[in-house]
This record gives sequence, C-alpha cells and structure tokens, in this order.
Amino acid sequence: MPDKHEGINQHSDKDAADCGKVPCTAPYGKLSIKTVTVHGATLFEPHTGAVSTPIYQSSTFRHPGLYESTGFDYSRAVNPTRSELEKTIALLEHGKYGLAFASGMGAISSVIKLFKPGDHIIVSEDLYGGTYRLFHEYYAKYGFSFSWIDTSNFALVEGAMKSNTRGIFIETPSNPMMKVSDIRRSGDLIHKQQGILIVDNTFLSPYYQTPLDLGADIVVHSGTKYLAGHNDTLAGLLVHSREDLAEPLANAHKSEGATLAPFDAWLVLRGIKTLSIRMEQHEKNAYRIAAWLREHKRVEKVFYTGFEDHPQYSLSKSQSRGFGGMISFYLKNRDDVPILLKNISLILFAESLGGVETLLTYPLVQTHGAIPEEMRLSAGVNDRLMRLSVGIEDAGDLITDLDGAFSKCI
Repeated sequence: MPDKHEGINQHSDKDAADCGKVPCTAPYGKLSIKTVTVHGATLFEPHTGAVSTPIYQSSTFRHPGLYESTGFDYSRAVNPTRSELEKTIALLEHGKYGLAFASGMGAISSVIKLFKPGDHIIVSEDLYGGTYRLFHEYYAKYGFSFSWIDTSNFALVEGAMKSNTRGIFIETPSNPMMKVSDIRRSGDLIHKQQGILIVDNTFLSPYYQTPLDLGADIVVHSGTKYLAGHNDTLAGLLVHSREDLAEPLANAHKSEGATLAPFDAWLVLRGIKTLSIRMEQHEKNAYRIAAWLREHKRVEKVFYTGFEDHPQYSLSKSQSRGFGGMISFYLKNRDDVPILLKNISLILFAESLGGVETLLTYPLVQTHGAIPEEMRLSAGVNDRLMRLSVGIEDAGDLITDLDGAFSKCI
C-alpha cells in the first residue's frame, strides 16, 4: 500500500535515562515512521556499537560515589533496556514521555491514579473486558464513578458529562465491535472541564494512528499485541507530553512496581522493528478476508472499519492512516460457533490479538466474560459474535481454512 505516513517530529529537550521524568529525544532529525520503527530512539548502543539494544539483566547498578549516579539505580525505577523502549514508543506516538509496564492493565491502572475519589470518568461501553473489571470491581470501591457510553455517538458523550467529570477513556477502534470515536471532539469536550482524554491505541498502533496529535492527553497500549507482534511476551505502554503529568505518572509507575522486565522490553523493541511491514500486511489480509466473509452464507454481518459503508468510515479517514487487521462478525446460527472453533486448523482458537499468527476469539466467553450480560448485549457482544485477529500469513490460505471449517457446519 502507498506510504501515507508523515515523518516524526523530534524534540530538542535533553536526553536522559529515565523517560518518565525527562522528555525523550532521538539523535536524528525528521524521518519516516518506517525508518524510526527499525532504528528506535538511539540507533545503536553508544559504548559498544551494538545494533540490537543490549538486555541489561541487572536489578541494581553501581554508584561511582556518594550522591553520584550513572542515571540508573534500581531496575524497578529505571533500566537501560526499558528506557530505550520508552523513548522509542514516545517517539513513535509523537509524545515526550514514555513508560513501559508489565502489561497493558498495569499502564491503565497507573493512569487511574491521576484521579481522586469523587471524580467521574466516561468510558467506552464497548471495550476489553479486563478494563471493565478493573474499573468496576476495583476502582469503583475507592470512590471513582464511571459511565459506560457508546463513545462513537458523540451526542451520548456530551449527555454523559457531569460537573465532576474529569476524564474520558476511549478505545478506538473499539474491542470487539470496531466502533470509532471522535478523538478531536472528545478532547475538546473534556478539556473544557480541565479533564484528560485517554485513548487506548492498541488496535491501530502508532503506525496507523497518533492520538496525541488529535488532542488526546495520554495514549495507552497493550504492547503485547501489535507492538511486540509475535505472541511471545506481555507488555503495556503509556505515552504523553504533559509536564504536569510527568511526575505523577512516573511515581505511580515505579511505586506500584508493575514495570516491564529488561528481556520483555527487548522483545517489544525487536517486534517494533517490523511494525510497519506487519501492519500493512495485517491490513491487506484483513480487507480481503472481511470482504470474503461478507459474502458467506453463514455470516450475518461483518464489522471492519475499512469498509466504506462503515458508520464511522469518514471519521476513520480523518483521524487515522489505516484500518488495521481486526475483524468481528456475526454468525447467522449460534450452533455454528463450536463447529467453527473446532474445525479451524491454520487459524488458532485463542485469546489475544495483534500477532503474526491469525487468531479467532469468541468474546462472549473469552475477552468479555467479565462484562454483565445487559451491557454486553447493549454493546453488541452476543452469542454469535466472533473476533478475528488477522495475521500475516497468505490470505488465500486463511480463507481456505475458514471455508473448510464452515463446510462442517450443518
């Protein structure tokens, strides 16, 4: 597909080991995102010339003397391998500050520490079930209130605003219904009340969408997914550019202790090197498979943001550079679900998404089991919904596999 990606804007602030406290920089000027994904923030390790960032598998670091430091003290707070990842993701997301966590949920949990009891937060009703569980079962006990809204309908977001609303949290595209929320308008709305807009950018990655450019205050990722890209590690990432949030977020990061281990940070860095070519192949395959599913007699409806008749297609075109590799679809018959899942062979019946392998997920039981039935059904997550994370295999082989599994349905 043609290169639709603008170069990355660099920052002139002083470089430092701890990107949670000092703005991130890179040693080069404005480059294409394709180049930055390959080379990262530092190009090579300056002391040895290592092209691959070394794995600093050390929990602690020697001090040269009293009140002297190399910039690294204890790996829970800062580690050289993790710092390179933090600088790289900040660069890719056009932000200043990056933080890497042991999981995406760890990143989201630290963001919620910015709020105080009594604050109200508007959240996309169609989102990953683990996020719902974290907010509803845990943070609600500490005096936070949440409104679960179809954030793709901006009128509903406006109507949900209260005098104590201090945050809007959106997934766009949403998981699993592929709804698209207006990042610009959401930011403008919450900023009128001095609140913050948090965008989960997992589905599109910074290759296809950079929410900070559109007015978001914080971007979060499950780095496990497209950024790492190989279904071999867990990670969470957070990026922002606000000076007033730098210290609180950095303190939450190191104090809670859900920081990313050096080896896992290295795996995500390695995955990012191929992000651009993977994302383009994911999208090419997804469009072809979504179009094929649309014509299948056992499929009722396909949800893919790349279709021109998608309700938010124009919005997607205005705020993202691509549509990604995620598809959801309704089967016509609930009885086909177990047959389809049992008979796929190349495609894997598994949770998660964003890896090179194609995965088929049943949200009702897997990713969204924690969400109450009424809320699930309101969002569209019924017992006939399937979610397909399209990998980078040959699309024809994937279609053949699906077709073979469908043929077993009675």
